[in-house]
Amino acid sequence: MKTLSIALLLATGLALIGILAVPQVSAQSSSSSEKEILKLENQWSEAVVKCDTTTLQRLYADEYLFTDAGGDVWNKKQDIASIASGTYVATSFNLDDMKVHIYQRVAVVTGSNDIKATYKGKDISGKYRFTDVFVKRSGRWQCVATQSTLVPKQ
Repeated sequence: MKTLSIALLLATGLALIGILAVPQVSAQSSSSSEKEILKLENQWSEAVVKCDTTTLQRLYADEYLFTDAGGDVWNKKQDIASIASGTYVATSFNLDDMKVHIYQRVAVVTGSNDIKATYKGKDISGKYRFTDVFVKRSGRWQCVATQSTLVPKQ
């Protein structure tokens, strides 16, 4: 009897994990969310080039963290301040190869961006791969984390 109870508990737990790990089921809803996330990604890249800190404030969650290509971690306030102050200046920010995966109220975006930018006057232009994580709260998506990796020139 004890073995049967443990087996039943284990099976229930595995089934629950399987249900929670499956992406959103509704294709229409998922497609709508994917389009919304892609729109936000494009607004984000435009905001960086235009130094639009109001848009960045709206797009970034309060707990937002950015891990840059050098391994440094920036919070929301630091990231926006570097753009507002001109410490980081992007003149172009071209997104490509974006894929969106929706998991109920979480979206994970992977893609690449080809940027022309400087940081503290140093040219950091190049092609980068990124992963962005968005969370939907109170009916709107906000980015909670992003990570960027410089793609070596071949």
